[in-house]
Amino acid sequence: MTNDILQRFDGLRAGSAGRRKSLDLAARRAALARLAQVIKSHRAEITAAVMEDLGKPEVEAELVEVLPVLAEIAHTRRHLRRWMRPRRVWPTLMMLGTQAALHPEPKGVVLVIAPWNFPFVLALSPVVTAIAAGNAVVVKPSEMAPATSALIARLLPMALPDLAEVVTGGPEVSQALLALPFDHIFFTGSTAVGKIVMTAAAQNLAPVTLELGGKSPVVLGADADIAQAAKWIAWGKVVNAGQICVAPDHVFVPDHLMELLTDALRTEWQRMAAAGTTAIVNERHYARLSGLLADASAKGAQVQPLGPDRPEMRQMAGRIVTATTADMAISTEEIFGPLLPLIPYRDLAEPIAAINAGPKPLTIYAFGGKDLVARLRAETSSGSLGINLTIMPFIHQNLPFGGIGHSGMGAAHGKAGFDTFSHLKPVMQNRLTALPLLFPPYTGRVKRLKNWVLRLMT
Repeated sequence: MTNDILQRFDGLRAGSAGRRKSLDLAARRAALARLAQVIKSHRAEITAAVMEDLGKPEVEAELVEVLPVLAEIAHTRRHLRRWMRPRRVWPTLMMLGTQAALHPEPKGVVLVIAPWNFPFVLALSPVVTAIAAGNAVVVKPSEMAPATSALIARLLPMALPDLAEVVTGGPEVSQALLALPFDHIFFTGSTAVGKIVMTAAAQNLAPVTLELGGKSPVVLGADADIAQAAKWIAWGKVVNAGQICVAPDHVFVPDHLMELLTDALRTEWQRMAAAGTTAIVNERHYARLSGLLADASAKGAQVQPLGPDRPEMRQMAGRIVTATTADMAISTEEIFGPLLPLIPYRDLAEPIAAINAGPKPLTIYAFGGKDLVARLRAETSSGSLGINLTIMPFIHQNLPFGGIGHSGMGAAHGKAGFDTFSHLKPVMQNRLTALPLLFPPYTGRVKRLKNWVLRLMT
């Protein structure tokens, strides 16, 4: 297996010089068009594979796995000409007489390691911007989504011959890939594994983009629209059964609104989940979520089921969890499932202090008016801030998506993704600069000119 991986990597690497010349705008657009056509032609197979791996409802599988990739391709093809143009840089005073620009160039051969929770979209979306930037790409899909992984391995080389390789397998395959000198590594997954990826990348000085997770809080203001907030929060937990890096992890609620929000969440969950929900990915994760509930209950938390479980299908109903304490696992671990702690507060300073006491979240959601939003924007740090909505900052193609600190580094989507996989090479040309007047020997004239420049600059 290791020899096979090395040969496939070397094959892509050997073609790097040729790709720099041949992958012009037309060739990149054509490659992306082929990828879109293959996805459209095999849409039913992709949907079926995702349904097999995660038990997603059919409509949800298409909406959250297929549609975003096609939208990313369309958006990228539409704007690619502008993204590829040199970006003029205006001269500073000292640089008068020069001309400079940033020229995007491909990094080379890049690695994408994808997670299981959105096994198609999170494998393919980085591929779109990597190809748009002129790179070749090796994709490692998640072994925890075997049907989707096998399908990606069949379809991607079909769409992108000589530009893409797919390597399947478990952690030992990831380890073998991470030992290779890729020109960029794009990893989506847990913070713990992100540290392993970053450590391995350091051995080859490979730049990394880490799309991680963490505990993304919701802060409900006293002036929040409860019905609207409940709808968005419930949706964030129903979609993919809360197995989303940007899912609402817990909610800070003004204490006098606890009962109102609980009732509204129950209504919305039951309405949205009436036709069934996505399954928990495997028995291990189902047991992990059950363990979080058992630990919280044993330590005094109150757990309110929002519907019946179907353990034989690994479908877990939502739970509202109250009276949590800091020593509970549910308060410290990323939940990544349909469990939702509600934490009452009296003064906004309390949730702000709690957020700032932990690792910086991937996102924070605020439901309320301008005062709430202004304080959260100014007094907290997170990868993004969503106002009166959930999940959507991840989908916006003109917004860079990424974390900060333990929730990740770097950005994806649209132009931000193109820039991630590009080296913005500074190119500077001498037109008629006066700088040689300051060259040695340092005569009296040079010293007088130097003093004049210093006065002018300061």
